[in-house]
Amino acid sequence: MSRFLFVVPPLVGHLNPSVGVAAELTARGHGVAWVCPDPELVGRLTGPGAGPVFACGGAPPGERPADLRGPEALKFLWEWYLLPLAEAMAPGVRAAVEEFRPDVVVADQQAFAGALVAERLGLPWATSATTSAEFTDPLAGLPKVREWLDRRLAGLRAAIGDPAGDADPRFSPHLVLAFSTPELAGGGHAGVRWVGPSVTARPSTAGFPWEWLDAGRATVLVTLGTANTDVGGRFLGVCREVLRERADRVQGVLVDPGGTLGSPGHDKDVLVLPSVPQLALLERLAGGSGAVVCHAGHNSVCEALWHGVPLVVAPIRDDQPVVAGQVTDAGAGVRVRFGRVTPRQLGAAVDAVLDGPGHRAAAARIGTAFRAAGGPSAAAAHLEDLAGEFG
Repeated sequence: MSRFLFVVPPLVGHLNPSVGVAAELTARGHGVAWVCPDPELVGRLTGPGAGPVFACGGAPPGERPADLRGPEALKFLWEWYLLPLAEAMAPGVRAAVEEFRPDVVVADQQAFAGALVAERLGLPWATSATTSAEFTDPLAGLPKVREWLDRRLAGLRAAIGDPAGDADPRFSPHLVLAFSTPELAGGGHAGVRWVGPSVTARPSTAGFPWEWLDAGRATVLVTLGTANTDVGGRFLGVCREVLRERADRVQGVLVDPGGTLGSPGHDKDVLVLPSVPQLALLERLAGGSGAVVCHAGHNSVCEALWHGVPLVVAPIRDDQPVVAGQVTDAGAGVRVRFGRVTPRQLGAAVDAVLDGPGHRAAAARIGTAFRAAGGPSAAAAHLEDLAGEFG
């Protein structure tokens, strides 16, 4: 049996796909361990028996201006979070490798310390690509940003990696696991193993009022993920207005972790909660007439499409515009402008995905492709092959 060390950032959306893969490897008898700046978060998402969790340093993200978009937002993400995070994580990652002695390091695509430390120590490493946006070359047409990033990555490699190495820490030369499929992300990406989303059971969110759901109306789930509480107030307000206007045939579930809409509560038409059991709720929407309105976060999009649920996507920043483009190109949803959408525009988008059979059919087609790709089982098999190749 082999030993696999997962190196992950303290971000729920990046941890969740790895949780399913790690569970599959454990079920097959392999040893699994984790390195993360937030061990408590790993423990909460993995549950008991998930293997040791090693702590490491972590760099909190800089305070990003809420209106920062486009290339400046991308540069901010790298300069004030991803690069400092790699530097802070590296000593702890190296200590974990020396103690756990893995056969393979599985490095999240945004946890560069895993890739570079493995490179320096001569270990094979796999990339866990929890979003497919990097495969589209988001820096195309931004030569100055690319030159700046190349310099910064070279400096990072000199500090914590193998100075003689030349692999991009976002793309392992040994194995890249992509938690999507070409049906959504598009093709033409050599060397990528498309395993589909890693959708597995999670610790339940107690207290959801399932009896509130009205089988006679479509349910629309509105969620902006876990990292956008600072900018979501206006958009959630527009969503609530739109859903109330359609209360004769629609009821809404709004996820508002930051409390921007006031105290949690509900009436017969709109339910507002700080969190919901998203996968269980999506199972209720599967095969019905519901829809999801979201920020085009990769996990939210893939979980909706896994269940064949069409989307209204309102990308905010980072990889979300790319993922939103994938959704619309595939015909599985409608895109609106997060910061400027009006109730009329959002209402038209919601009507389109609820009433237009084409969007639902496209979502179902992608969901079928997702399930056929194999998910955690396929990812675990590829990792086993990599361990065997270097064993």
